[in-house]
Amino acid sequence: MMAAACARTLGKVGRLVLDTPTCRFTNTAAFVPRISIRCQGRAYGTGGSGFRSRFSLAAPVRGSGRVLGCAFLLGGGFGLYQTIKLTLQHHLAEKEADINIHAPDLDTDLKLTLYQYKTCPFCSKVRAFLDYHRLPYEIVEVNPVMRQEIKWSTYRKVPILMVNGTVQLNDSSVIISALKTYISSKDKTISEILACYPEMKAKNDRGKDVIEFGNKYWVMVHDADADQLYPGKDSRKEEIKWRKWADDWLVHLISPNVYRTPTEALASFDYIVREGKFGSFEGFFAKYFGAAAMWIISKRLKNKHNLQADVRQDLYKAVNDWVAAIGKNKQFMGGDEPNLADLAVFGVLRVMEGLQSFDDMMEHTKVKKWYSRMQKATQHVS
Repeated sequence: MMAAACARTLGKVGRLVLDTPTCRFTNTAAFVPRISIRCQGRAYGTGGSGFRSRFSLAAPVRGSGRVLGCAFLLGGGFGLYQTIKLTLQHHLAEKEADINIHAPDLDTDLKLTLYQYKTCPFCSKVRAFLDYHRLPYEIVEVNPVMRQEIKWSTYRKVPILMVNGTVQLNDSSVIISALKTYISSKDKTISEILACYPEMKAKNDRGKDVIEFGNKYWVMVHDADADQLYPGKDSRKEEIKWRKWADDWLVHLISPNVYRTPTEALASFDYIVREGKFGSFEGFFAKYFGAAAMWIISKRLKNKHNLQADVRQDLYKAVNDWVAAIGKNKQFMGGDEPNLADLAVFGVLRVMEGLQSFDDMMEHTKVKKWYSRMQKATQHVS
């Protein structure tokens, strides 16, 4: 904008000077700077690279008016070149730092309230989605012992997302799929979209009644919208595959790793108590008794999910499998921008930040660059 304003002003003044009889050039066009600056494959201007100017006079310069006019044009042209150069250099620096991975701000009237445990990987998945898409939301931290904050709900798990205070979305994957459907199509209300993810009663492997949701990994869009959302041949199938992988496998590696030893279990619960919503007595009890209990439970989880004796190896392998699936030629699983699988995997891994398991993962896997890009992409803007 600033460079364009300078160009317009310089052009007006230059024309006034050139129109005076005391300053005439045989080749005035050749005197105007020709500028070409390359910016991510796009060319700006019409000349060759760098700054080039040349001029010839029809006769020896006579009179102060000519000298003044020529000096003005020369100085003004150079000033314009410097203005454009510095402006675009600053623009390129910002683009390089940000790598153009922020989703656009969305014009939406949704009022969102997220009921969560901060250290829950499923809640972290939802926050990653909301932050990436710049959807404003309020957080209600739920006390994990009493859960008074969700006593009004028959669904007793988190995350729960309330939309406009009236529509309740349950299950992290349903929340993400329903919201992605809404912002991708905008031709249905949240209530209408929610009907695409029916609640179903099922039994888990221990015979206990559980609630499941149909189609929860599907974004319900028309074919035209789907072609734009999933330009690659198998991109939709891959997104669903890795979203399921995050829920069915990756998330089960978190507890055995963060509670791997008594020391790590204590450090993990210290973090949970610090970040969660606990009373003073509850916090003390959770930190010491909870750490001991989860260290024991983590051993059972290791056996349940057939993990190796050193559970770190399963974590390393899972993370490296994920990085390998992205490939060397893509920034994200979604290509140049994160897709729902990127956001799900990042949300799960993020809950380990600040713990020994996270530091070990960063040191012994190839995930660091992708993870850093995801941090930038999901950076929360208040």
